[in-house]
Amino acid sequence: MKKIIIFYGSYGGGHLSAARSIKEYIDTNYSDTETCLIDCIEYINKALNKVTTKAYSEMAKNAHWVWKKVYYSAEKGTIATMSNTTQKIMAIKLNKLLQYYQPDLIISTHPFSSHMCAILKKKKKINSKIATIITDYAPHGQWLMHPAYIDFFFVAHEGMKQDLLKRGIKENQIKVTGIPLSNRFLANYNKEKILADFNLSLNKKTILFFAGRGTRIWQR
Repeated sequence: MKKIIIFYGSYGGGHLSAARSIKEYIDTNYSDTETCLIDCIEYINKALNKVTTKAYSEMAKNAHWVWKKVYYSAEKGTIATMSNTTQKIMAIKLNKLLQYYQPDLIISTHPFSSHMCAILKKKKKINSKIATIITDYAPHGQWLMHPAYIDFFFVAHEGMKQDLLKRGIKENQIKVTGIPLSNRFLANYNKEKILADFNLSLNKKTILFFAGRGTRIWQR
């Protein structure tokens, strides 16, 4: 029985959605594989996870300019240095889980877990294969810490592959697959019934807006 750990972070819904979709696919198609889905920061420290996810949510909703500054500062400079140091410390706790579970493959849909696992592999604490699923449409530097210790980078489109190649990632490490989606997106639905359920007109164009924490439907 092969073992796979899938790590995600609760900073927005995209990381969790991608992780769930990957688990769903593996569980459905590989009966000889055991999967485990874990929020990496919550596992390491529940209080830290609560504080940081709350701060992320508030910045994303009410202070976009602050989040923008944090986002770009996390790629270089003081925040990047602090993040690197913090993740080296947190990797010690994460290592306890990995030593207990002994996964054959680690899949990360969040850069923090990917970074911590790469640190552990660099220190020869683990020898699992590591796959990073970049759940963004452009590669932020936090995804690319210690890339020599990441076996695979799965990216959303060809443009991201070219960007990673320019940053020194080897071509055989990069897989262009798109961002993982649930099997629900492949199912067939009754259009007339769905429109009727939402009190929408069949004769109008329907536009669905959605992002991390909200969805809006508009017709014209």
